[in-house]
Amino acid sequence: MATAPVHEWVSFEDPDEDRTWVFDVTFLTSRWTCIFGRGCQGVLTEPAPELVHGCCSYGAHFVDEEDVQRVERFAGELSDNEWQFRRRARKNGIVRRTKRGETITRLVEGACIFLNRPGFPTGPGCALHQAALARGVHPLQLKPEVCWQLPLRREDQVADDGHVTSTVGQWDRRHWGAGGAEFAWWCTEAPEAFVGDAPVYEEMAAELTAIAGRKVYKTLAKYLEDRKQRVRVPLPHPTVRDG
Repeated sequence: MATAPVHEWVSFEDPDEDRTWVFDVTFLTSRWTCIFGRGCQGVLTEPAPELVHGCCSYGAHFVDEEDVQRVERFAGELSDNEWQFRRRARKNGIVRRTKRGETITRLVEGACIFLNRPGFPTGPGCALHQAALARGVHPLQLKPEVCWQLPLRREDQVADDGHVTSTVGQWDRRHWGAGGAEFAWWCTEAPEAFVGDAPVYEEMAAELTAIAGRKVYKTLAKYLEDRKQRVRVPLPHPTVRDG
């Protein structure tokens, strides 16, 4: 019987809330990095690097109405030179509602309405992400929450007494539901994505701070820095582990 890959975890109590934080040390200390446009095979049923979709083929699921309103507000500031499908968005809006009541970014020509395609003057990529960089702000300020978090995933569990356990780890196929099994490729299980210059907890410091708060992130970062001195042979990520 197959067993789940082994990861190392660490937990901290939140200094301001009735909450325990649990972090995936193995992923956060790995050299995973986004390779959008640099070898990413996409998440369709067949590898399709030539489309340069990344994980944008199915649109973004908004977490709540505040998330929708924030993205709509910033989308209204984009120009035709920044956003390939701006005119379509002005006509039909940026969101669609599924039969199950989910709110998702509208799809245009087989991918998210915000995805600029090859041949557009800005080059392929999320219009919100590109616009954020051009304005000198972090992309997490403009993009849907699930988009700027990926491949980090936060899951909250509330006990009967109200205590919350928040787990922060990597997005796996299973987290996408049944559709995840159909992906021809997924970045957190692809060795070619583990080529970053810095560990994830440093490269995604802004995202982790937004997810867990500044105090908790500082505690996490200090623990991981101190750990470098204590652990001579750290557990490598299963994707790059031999055997």
